[in-house]
Amino acid sequence: MSKTAGRSILELTFVSALIAGLTISPSHAAQFKSEATATQVLAQIPVKGRAPKTGYSRAQFGQAWADTNRNGCDTRNDILKRDLTSVTFRAGTHDCVVLTGILRDPYSDAVIHFVRGVATSPLVQIDHIVSLSNAWQTGAFKLSLETRTLMANDPLELLAVKGSLNSQKSDGDAATWLPPLKSYRCAFVARQVGVKAKYSLWMTKAEKDAIAKILTSCPKQPIPN
Repeated sequence: MSKTAGRSILELTFVSALIAGLTISPSHAAQFKSEATATQVLAQIPVKGRAPKTGYSRAQFGQAWADTNRNGCDTRNDILKRDLTSVTFRAGTHDCVVLTGILRDPYSDAVIHFVRGVATSPLVQIDHIVSLSNAWQTGAFKLSLETRTLMANDPLELLAVKGSLNSQKSDGDAATWLPPLKSYRCAFVARQVGVKAKYSLWMTKAEKDAIAKILTSCPKQPIPN
């Protein structure tokens, strides 16, 4: 990670810490403490217009599902293990390759029986809470490839969800797409706020206004750890 990218992430995280009373680790991957509210952190995120999408590609965020935490499993399987229940694994993979499991979709509350396979795996997809193209246009283009790779594989940024809803969401932000399950919207936007703050990204006015409106119904909603 470049010194400039690392410094910018630390600076925004430190400012958020002063406002929200957080304890910050010395690395760019600082975790927000549970007492930090999304409303407090949202107030510190700058508002700008979207930058051009010029230069964006999935490759700008590194190898897909890289093993950034070096636990021997790829990120997709890490998130499936975290978010599914009744999980079974492929024999001989050291509990790395998820074969089956049950997802209660956070976006719709639907129950989906996951079965690994070409035709069935897409029924459960891993959503980047802040889409990578949105991240690129709101500041990630300034970050190093190393930092963008960490972001794309950050558990804070990822959720196992119903595949059709992930496709529907596409690269929309909170101003254009929200989970159909209204009771999950506070948690959803809190994650977006956490990701944007953690990686020094900005928001458009429409996005920030939409998130602020949702958080009025849950002013104590924390940023997830």
